[in-house]
Amino acid sequence: MDGWVRNRLRYCIWHHWKKPRRRAKNLIRLGIPNEMAWQWAYSRMGGWAVSCSPILITTITLGRLKSRGYVSFLEYYLDKR
Repeated sequence: MDGWVRNRLRYCIWHHWKKPRRRAKNLIRLGIPNEMAWQWAYSRMGGWAVSCSPILITTITLGRLKSRGYVSFLEYYLDKR
């Protein structure tokens, strides 16, 4: 369940970027090489397929999500226990 929520967050981020040019620039900011970022930004794959792809899994990591305020279900459970 926790993995699905992380993928859903990645999907929402990808969808929020909207246009391919913005997607490419944000992927470059996250450390993806230029050519690869432009290929993924203009990909015809759907948002969910891209969110499950290695490109977003390696760039929008769990550490980055945590820095933005995401708390995993396990951490939340252990805190409340």
